[in-house]
Amino acid sequence: MSMKRSTKEPNTTLFSDPHLYRKLAGSFQYLSITRPDIAFTTNYICQRMHQPTINDYQVLKRLLCYLQGTTHLGIPIEPDDLQLRAFVDADWASDSTDRRSIYGYCAFLGATIISWSAKKQETVAKSSTEAEYRSVSAASSEVLWLRRLLAEFHIPQTSPTTIYYDNTSAIALAHNPVFHAHTKHIEIDYHFIINHIAKGDLNISHISSIDQIADILTKPLPEDRFILLRHKLTICSKEA
Repeated sequence: MSMKRSTKEPNTTLFSDPHLYRKLAGSFQYLSITRPDIAFTTNYICQRMHQPTINDYQVLKRLLCYLQGTTHLGIPIEPDDLQLRAFVDADWASDSTDRRSIYGYCAFLGATIISWSAKKQETVAKSSTEAEYRSVSAASSEVLWLRRLLAEFHIPQTSPTTIYYDNTSAIALAHNPVFHAHTKHIEIDYHFIINHIAKGDLNISHISSIDQIADILTKPLPEDRFILLRHKLTICSKEA
């Protein structure tokens, strides 16, 4: 859902019916299992279930309107090769309440999206490289699990799975065998990723920010950009 950052001051008055808010938020969580286009907004809404405000409820109502107008959309299963690939992105320190970063990833088997996530990182990142590298680590864990799952389904991945990313510093760190002192605080993530690159399980590749599909999972977007990335997620009309 396109959710532009408003220039107006948000209404921080507590919402009068938090039970209703939480009930709807839970329904959105369930629905986001099949609708990756609402994953970011659902994550935003669910983070505010403890003390929802009027502004939070307005975001929730806007998501309801969006869903009502897009009931015809779904995820098709497309015939294609069975190669796994993933896209990952992060929005550094984007939450003004605690300055934790939002990250998101999506994985495709051929042309069909099979996994996605939009979450807030558990710790505050001191730099954009740290935030983005931690998101690569999270996406790598998901990709490795998918590779094992596909192997059990007799769909082995015979080549490294490419994870597409738009941060050149994080990519350089992943491919650099020399560990730097200023990145010591992400040492575990570093060794985890570089170990699987060396084993031939993963390949971290650069992609331009314009083509980064996971952008839709990390931040509010203008409507035209949102619709473009929604299409790249393969979400389309059931009649298409």
